[in-house]
Amino acid sequence: MIATARLLLRKWRHRDREPFAALNADPRVMQFMPCCLSRKESDALVDEIQAHFREHGFGLFATELRANGTFVGFIGVSVPQFKAKFTPSVEIGWRLSALHWNQGLATEGAQAVLRYAFETLKLDELVSSTVPANISSRRVMEKIGLIHSPSDDFDHPNLPEGHPLRRHVLYRLTQSAWIAARH
Repeated sequence: MIATARLLLRKWRHRDREPFAALNADPRVMQFMPCCLSRKESDALVDEIQAHFREHGFGLFATELRANGTFVGFIGVSVPQFKAKFTPSVEIGWRLSALHWNQGLATEGAQAVLRYAFETLKLDELVSSTVPANISSRRVMEKIGLIHSPSDDFDHPNLPEGHPLRRHVLYRLTQSAWIAARH
């Protein structure tokens, strides 16, 4: 569990499934994903996230507001399940309900996850990727110190040639650069 001023990042609970399904069915939230998820697909994603925690000891934390316990989405780190020039790696990521956008919550939670990844997990590097048009996520990546190098950009192997979301930008941050930026 990770606590910030406004957030609690924790293990998943059964009651998270319903608001998570609503979030995954929202076209605004899923704009830069291949499609919205059905309830069954959303529940399967929770199962995958929980299996990732069991296998790796870390993962995408269910995220709630500390003030009232409202589930807002996930923030955490995970091992990408596809092959690319930068894998194997660990990716930092987030998905928050549209009602909780533009409040600095993704940045706040992601900064805490960076600390956890580099200080507790002792990871050497984190990556994060999205489609070029996802300016909001790219801003979070930049605010938390990740660096984009256009030479790292890639075509997502799980999407077919010609798919409008196939091209991805990749951001990186090493533990040593994170430590240097804090001093």
